[in-house]
Amino acid sequence: MNLPRSVKAVYSLYADGFRSMTVGRKLWALIIIKLIILFAILKVFFFPDILSINYSNDAERADAVRNELTGR
Repeated sequence: MNLPRSVKAVYSLYADGFRSMTVGRKLWALIIIKLIILFAILKVFFFPDILSINYSNDAERADAVRNELTGR
């Protein structure tokens, strides 16, 4: 696969930058941990699946969403 020279240069710039990071690796680890906490843990506790709790099948769920969107 022949990539243009500018694409290879940009890739090389970022690859070398990430390879030579020291403090940045710790910061990336903190960012990843924070994202895991935000999207995995908080979603489970603060955003339950209300439709599956309140309605037993897909038709009832669809009607509920349709009624909410159209304003009852």
